[in-house]
Amino acid sequence: MDYYLGEIRQFAFYFAPRGWALCNGQLMPIQRYSALFALLGTYYGGDGKTTFGLPNLQGGVPLGMDPNANWPIGTQAGSDSVTLIQGEMPTHNHAVIGLNNAGTKASPETGCYLGFDARGGSGVVRYMQANVAAPSTTLAPNTLGPSGGSTAHENRQPFLALSYCIAISDGIFPPRN
Repeated sequence: MDYYLGEIRQFAFYFAPRGWALCNGQLMPIQRYSALFALLGTYYGGDGKTTFGLPNLQGGVPLGMDPNANWPIGTQAGSDSVTLIQGEMPTHNHAVIGLNNAGTKASPETGCYLGFDARGGSGVVRYMQANVAAPSTTLAPNTLGPSGGSTAHENRQPFLALSYCIAISDGIFPPRN
C-alpha cells in the first residue's frame, strides 16, 4: 500500500504501524527524519535546529486550514470545556402575570393566570381562567433572579476516539503541483 510521507490516517487500533507515529505532538530529530522535516517544518513545534514536532490530535479534531480566516496550517485553538456568560445566552424574560382574585383550578392550563387560594393559608397555588378578568398584578422585576452557576461544561459533539497517525518514513515524498 502506497502512502505519502506526512500523510495522516485514522486507525482503529491503539499503536502506530511500522513507518508511522502517533499524532501526539512528540518532538522528532531532524537528522533522522529530514525528509519529513522538509514537509512539516516547525508548524507543530520544535526548535528547527535539532527537532521538529508532529501534529497533536490527542483529544482534538482536525480543521481544514484557511489562511484567509485566521486558520493557517499548524494553528491550534479551542478548549475542552466552556463556561457560558450572560451575554452568550439568548434574550428572554420570565414575566409572570397574576390576578388579585381567588383561583379555582389546582393546576395550570393554557391561558390561565396565577390567583390566590381562597381557602387562605394553605399555600396552595391556584389558577384563574384568562377570560375571567384582566391581569391586575405583575411580579416585581427583582422577584426572579439569575439562576445556574459558573461551572464549566464539556461542549463537544458525539465522538468516537481513534488513533491518528502520521507517515514518518518509507512513504512517497509528495510532489508539488
